Amino acid sequence: MNIIEVANYEEMSRASADFILKKIKGSEKVTLGLATGGTPLGTYQELVKDHKENETSYDHVHTYNLDEYVGLTPDDQESYHAYMCEHLFHPVNLPLEQTNIPNGAAPELLQECLRYDMLIESIGGVDLQLLGIGENGHIGFNEPGTLFSTSTHVVDLTPSTLEANAKYFKDPSKQPTQAITMGIATILKSKEILLLASGERKQEALFHLLRGEVTESVPASALNMHDRVTIIADSQALKLVNSLGK
Repeated sequence: MNIIEVANYEEMSRASADFILKKIKGSEKVTLGLATGGTPLGTYQELVKDHKENETSYDHVHTYNLDEYVGLTPDDQESYHAYMCEHLFHPVNLPLEQTNIPNGAAPELLQECLRYDMLIESIGGVDLQLLGIGENGHIGFNEPGTLFSTSTHVVDLTPSTLEANAKYFKDPSKQPTQAITMGIATILKSKEILLLASGERKQEALFHLLRGEVTESVPASALNMHDRVTIIADSQALKLVNSLGK
């Protein structure tokens, strides 16, 4: 596991964007697993900045998002589909037919989970999976207690996750309480994984990932079972690791 320590969120975002750009520019075809929320936002902003300044092409890039809220259609402005279109897909001219996001409004959610998992299986796992880490150690929407063998599935969001994500909804009372997420087994099929962590509130989760046991009570600890993981984290997120983990 490769750990890159940076000073702050801005430096983390630049470093992760550079990491992704090497993949994009070094391959004739590349598949990226993408995350949403606050952690990767700066990374996407850096990718958009690069595109404007250097005209980096995304014509050969295919994407597979980690998750989507149940009940939100792709055109809902609070869906992850809308998030990705606003913050990355449209600004870098990534062909939308080359993007893949679970359909949270599918009439048969279990079939949608199976379809999405088979889609990722058909490409042999994404080339590079981008992840954040929750304060409780979740990756994607895989909450503590999720089996490492779990494939793409529907999950009931925990109160702590709902609270953390409420700020993204104009009317929190309409916030979905379920999501479709890649399972841990699906994530581990990725050829390479890049995990980002920023801020003091992530220090305990990062400590358990790097210094704790591999246990389903800390979903991110499953990354210790993968042989190509890079973590880019700022000094605040690594505070506990640096003070107690040596």
